[in-house]
Amino acid sequence: MIVYEVTAKVGEHLAGEYERYMREQHIPDVLRTGAFKSASFLMTEDGRYQVRYGAETRDALDRYLNDSSGLLRQDVLKRFPSGVEFTRAEWNLIQTWKC
Repeated sequence: MIVYEVTAKVGEHLAGEYERYMREQHIPDVLRTGAFKSASFLMTEDGRYQVRYGAETRDALDRYLNDSSGLLRQDVLKRFPSGVEFTRAEWNLIQTWKC
């Protein structure tokens, strides 16, 4: 599995609007692309949010990055032209433990 991680530092004045948009629109839109099998939305107390999307294969992630990510990113930037800083990372899942 490949984990595609997007972290956002969100200005305090935008936190509620950003969280609502991510939960109600953006994350569901990303999942509708079919590239990912799961998503987790996390936050810290200092205004950072993180989404972790799980893709079963590298091809699935590449397809998302090439075909869908541009328009979805544009929509985010249109809604939040300032006050939000993004970083992205790709992780290869090595192992998962469950209790």
